[in-house]
Amino acid sequence: MKKTLISSLLTLAFCAPLAMAGGNVAAGKDKSASCVGCHGAEGISATGIYPNIGGQYENYLLHSLKAYKSGERQNAIMQGMVAALSEQDMEDLAAYYASLPGALKDGNVKPR
Repeated sequence: MKKTLISSLLTLAFCAPLAMAGGNVAAGKDKSASCVGCHGAEGISATGIYPNIGGQYENYLLHSLKAYKSGERQNAIMQGMVAALSEQDMEDLAAYYASLPGALKDGNVKPR
């Protein structure tokens, strides 16, 4: 009984933050206006110069935003763009772009 209780408490302690993680897609869409210039309205770069982020994994997008903000990832444009973003802003943006069809889904853009 005691082992079961301890096991249950440990599971809750480690899994609860994962269940609560994640951004709000609608809020992310509202916050994405400054991203559109480079990444396109649907997260697909019109010029091909900038990365396609629509349909990308949410955790990858969030990790990338955090890495730009911390300076772990270096890019003057992105560091400037994320400087004022809060943790919630980054979660919302990651959720929004992850919710989009993406460049390689549904034949939107052919791989290079």
